[in-house]
Amino acid sequence: MRVFISADIEGVTTSTRWEETDSNNAAYRLHAEQMTKEVLAACEGAIAAGATYIVVKDAHGGGYNIDPTRLPKEVVLIRGNWGHPDSMVSGIDGSFDAAMFVGYHGAALRSGNPMSHTISGRHTGIFINDRRASEFMLFSLAAARYGVPTVFLAGDKMLCEDYADLHPKLITVAVKDGIGGATFNRSVEATIPEIRAQSEKALRQDLTTAKITLPEKFEVKITYKEHVTAERSSHYPGVTKLDDVTVAFSHTDYFEILRTIRWII
Repeated sequence: MRVFISADIEGVTTSTRWEETDSNNAAYRLHAEQMTKEVLAACEGAIAAGATYIVVKDAHGGGYNIDPTRLPKEVVLIRGNWGHPDSMVSGIDGSFDAAMFVGYHGAALRSGNPMSHTISGRHTGIFINDRRASEFMLFSLAAARYGVPTVFLAGDKMLCEDYADLHPKLITVAVKDGIGGATFNRSVEATIPEIRAQSEKALRQDLTTAKITLPEKFEVKITYKEHVTAERSSHYPGVTKLDDVTVAFSHTDYFEILRTIRWII
């Protein structure tokens, strides 16, 4: 079994504040360590389920957060970024049997995590076919474009609830909840073994029934915080300006949606 894991940091058990996710801040190291532990737990669960080859995409910031010396021999770690529109799942292809997401967080403006955002802080929302898109939604659909089913998600409680219906066999682990600027963080002694056990459970399912069919067409709207950004983005091919701060575009090919988002967010 070949498994692809994408990992972020704002949705790991311990993180609450932006500075804790910034490698230039002294507080960062603890949370990068937790990111490593949660990825390791997901890998161990995958191996227990029969995975013989696992690719982990370090998908936070520059992609240099996970400790590569801690991962099992079955793992290939992708560090850094090369600008592909698949972004947080760059490196995935149709050879993988399943995708898993660890350390993910709520979409922009969702209240379940003080750091809720979608890719950048320049907008107040990305909507695809009238549904608010999180990074999990964007890139689990990217996996689906290759025919790879998404079966596992670990992150904040609101994210897990918001997208429970997106994939038919999705198993989630909510590691924390949030309200306003506060988080209610579970014990890492509880979340680490749960991630390991639920990862294994997710991959022991009938993966052939976990695949989804993408919509025939994607209608996208992005509302920016600044009118200047909307004006600039409206000049990208296929993008039109709806009002002072909102742009829209559409396509039948999801890759073109990701390519446009890559350049205007």
